[in-house]
Amino acid sequence: MDSSLHPAAVEHLPAFVTAPGQTDWLFNVVVVVLLAMILLIGNIYFKLHALPEQMAHRTKKVQMELVAVLALISLFTHNHLFWIAGLLLALIDLPDFSTPMGSMAQSLEKLSGRNIEVKEEAIVPPPPDVSPKSDAAGGGI
Repeated sequence: MDSSLHPAAVEHLPAFVTAPGQTDWLFNVVVVVLLAMILLIGNIYFKLHALPEQMAHRTKKVQMELVAVLALISLFTHNHLFWIAGLLLALIDLPDFSTPMGSMAQSLEKLSGRNIEVKEEAIVPPPPDVSPKSDAAGGGI
C-alpha cells in the first residue's frame, strides 16, 4: 500500500484491503473457490440422482427402464418421491413373468399340434417350380 493513508483510516489495515488501482486478490480467490464448489456440488448432485439407474443397470434388472424414467422425472421436477420410488425399484427384484409364460405358450403349441417352425415356414412362400415334368406327369386337378 501507499505510505499515505486517508486521514480517516486506521493505522493498521488488514492484509486483504488493497490500495486503489491494485488487484483484489481475496476477491479472485473467493471466485475461484466458489466456482470449484459449485462444480463439485453439482457433480455430486447429478451422481446422486443417477444412483438408482446405475444400481438397476449393474444388476440388469427387468425394471431398468422404469427406474431410469423415474430418475429423470425426479431430476427435472425436483420431486423426491419419484427418486425414492426409483431407488426402491432398483433395490427390489421383481419376478420374471415373461419367461415362464413364453415356455407355457411353447408347450401349449406343441400339445396342440401347431409347431413354431411351421409358422415360420408359412410366412416364407415356397419357390415356384418351373420344370415341365410337373405339368405333364401330374395330370391336372
